[in-house]
This record gives sequence, C-alpha cells and structure tokens, in this order.
Amino acid sequence: MSNDEKILSVIKKESEEKIKALNDDAEKVYLEITGEAVKKAEEIRRSGEHKVQLQAENLLKAFRSRAELERRNALLRTKRKEIEKTIGMIQKHINSMNEKDYFRFILRLAKNLENTDGVMYFNSSDLKRMPKNFQMILEDHSINSKLSDTPDDSIDGGFILKNGDIEENMSISSLIEEKREKLEDLISSELFKD
Repeated sequence: MSNDEKILSVIKKESEEKIKALNDDAEKVYLEITGEAVKKAEEIRRSGEHKVQLQAENLLKAFRSRAELERRNALLRTKRKEIEKTIGMIQKHINSMNEKDYFRFILRLAKNLENTDGVMYFNSSDLKRMPKNFQMILEDHSINSKLSDTPDDSIDGGFILKNGDIEENMSISSLIEEKREKLEDLISSELFKD
C-alpha cells in the first residue's frame, strides 16, 4: 500500500470514527429529545385528562344544582297551586253555606265592625236568600246599618258597608286577601307536613 493509500485509509478511518461519534451523539440527542417529548406529551395528556375531569365534575355539579333548583321550583309551584285551590275552596264553601249558617257568619262580620252605621250592600244572590227578618236581627245585635235593596254584583259574597265616604269591604274575597298570609301558612302547614 502506498503512502497515498495509507493516508486515505487513515482519513477514511478517522472520518468514519467522527461520523460514528456524530451519529452516536445525534442518537443520544434524539433519544433525549424524544424522551422529553414523550414525557411532555404524557404530562399534557394527564393535564388534559385532569382538565377534562374537572370540567366534567363542574358540569355534573352544575346539572345537579340546576336539577335541584328545578325540583324546588316545581315543588313551590305545586304548593302554590294547591294553596290557591284550597283558598278557592274556602271561598266557595263560605258562599255555598246554607242560609242560616251564612247569615250567622255575616252577622259575626258586622259585629266586628266598630262603626256599624251605614248601608250594607250585598250581591243579588245573597239578597235573594237573605232571611226576611235580617234587618231586625241586625238591630237586635245593636247593628244600626240599613240593608240596601240595590244589589252590588261586584261583591262575591259578604257585604260592603258604606257610611258616606267611608267604606268597609267585608266581601269574602277582601277578607281572604286581608288574611291571605295567615291562611297560606295554615294551609301550607296542614297540606305539606314534613
């Protein structure tokens, strides 16, 4: 082998060693980079899973909260409906009492008024079923009001006492409205006992 060939062989060998060293270094760098990439990808995947899990939990909490709110609202609507129905039944019951009981009730209402002077107005159906001696019954109980022969059909039951500009609304709907809060509490406690 000639000197030139020897030199070329040494250069070739050195080049191959350098290329092998470069390849080894590149392989190390590649493995380090891909190892880090895999780690980062795993962290991102875990982080993503954690974020997705948190989002799912938050969504579930929101749905549960909404469902609970809807349940409470439905319960309140049902209670309100039943209370209104019961109040309507109370009003209907009072208005459909037999003549004797109804006018005994009217007499109690009239006795509760401080000033019983004036004119008492009733609706047409109450005027028709009113006892003929009701004026005398009022007077016997020191109620000085006069009964009007003119019906006031804006009254749903009960009466309105007018004395000049002063008016005492003793209609059934007015009395119920006046006592509505207490009635609702009473009805609610009776209908919806825990």
